[in-house]
Amino acid sequence: MSGETARAMAAFQSSRRYVLAFLIGIVCVLLIFGGSLHDDLGHERIESFGLAFILVGIGGRLWSILYIGGRKSAELVSTGPYSVTRNPLYFFSTIAAGGVGAQTGSLVIAGLSAAFCATAFYLVALREERHLKVMLGAPYLAYLKHVPRFLPNPRLFRDQVEVTFRPEIFNRTLLDGLVFLASIPFFELVEEGQEMGIIPVLFWFH
Repeated sequence: MSGETARAMAAFQSSRRYVLAFLIGIVCVLLIFGGSLHDDLGHERIESFGLAFILVGIGGRLWSILYIGGRKSAELVSTGPYSVTRNPLYFFSTIAAGGVGAQTGSLVIAGLSAAFCATAFYLVALREERHLKVMLGAPYLAYLKHVPRFLPNPRLFRDQVEVTFRPEIFNRTLLDGLVFLASIPFFELVEEGQEMGIIPVLFWFH
C-alpha cells in the first residue's frame, strides 16, 4: 500500500459524514418550497411511513458500523451487512433520505430524495472502490465479483461469531443519524410557515 493511496483513502473516509450532512442539507433546502396534494389523513400516513424509514436507516447504519468500525481501509469486511451489499452505510442512508422526503407528505418528494442520494452515493462508491482495489488487492477483487455494489441480496447473508468496534465511531454514527430525525420538527415548522403564508409553496406533489 503506498503512502499516497493510504492518505487519500483516510481523507476520503473522514469526509464521508460531511458528504452525508451536505446531501441531507441540500435535500431539505430544495423541499422547503414544495407542498403535498394529499389530504390530511394521507399526509399523516406518508409522514408515519417516512418515520419508519428514517428509523430503519439509522438502525441499519449503526448495524453496519459495528462491522466496519474504522477497518474499511485496512482489511476486507465481508460479513453481516457487508455480505449482502458492498455499501450498506450508503444503502441505509438512502432509505433514511427517503424517509426525510416523506416528511413533506409527498410520495413523489420521498422518491426523489431517495433517488438523489442513491445517485450521489453510487458515484462516491465507484470512487472509493478504486482506492480499495489497490489497498486490499485480490481478496477485494473476488468480493467485488460476488457481492452487489448497492442493492442488497439477502441470499448472500453470512455472519460471524463476534465483532469488535470502536465506540467513538459508533457514537459518531449515532449522532449523524440525528440529522435524519431532525427533519421531522424541521418540516413541521416548514408546514406551519406555509400555512401562515410566510413560506411560499412554489410547486405541489402527490
